[in-house]
Amino acid sequence: MAITYTWNCHTVDTYPTHSDSQDPENTQNDVVYNVHWSLSGQMIHNDVTQSSSVIGTQTISTDNLSSFVSFDDLTHDEVVAWTTGSMLSQNTSSVDNLKASVSSSINQKIYPVSVTKYIQ
Repeated sequence: MAITYTWNCHTVDTYPTHSDSQDPENTQNDVVYNVHWSLSGQMIHNDVTQSSSVIGTQTISTDNLSSFVSFDDLTHDEVVAWTTGSMLSQNTSSVDNLKASVSSSINQKIYPVSVTKYIQ
């Protein structure tokens, strides 16, 4: 009964034109600086699929564009790597904490600590 996690990082904010802080500076078009992400988890328990997700945004550093990837050439996997890498650089356990939150929510659905019932 393992949880399968899936990142969705398809929506991004870009600067139409942006220069980095290098010397000499690099100027590029359509520079991703913010990612709107969701992390979903799914688990099958007793032939029933349980799922949960968390959402947020993550700022991506644009201080160094020397290894810039053109927007038209970006892949979802690259943006996921940027997003999780940025999260980890700010807090070493942040990705694990997000997965723990999704896992906890799924476990609450499978093993609820409280159930609302109605009296007829």
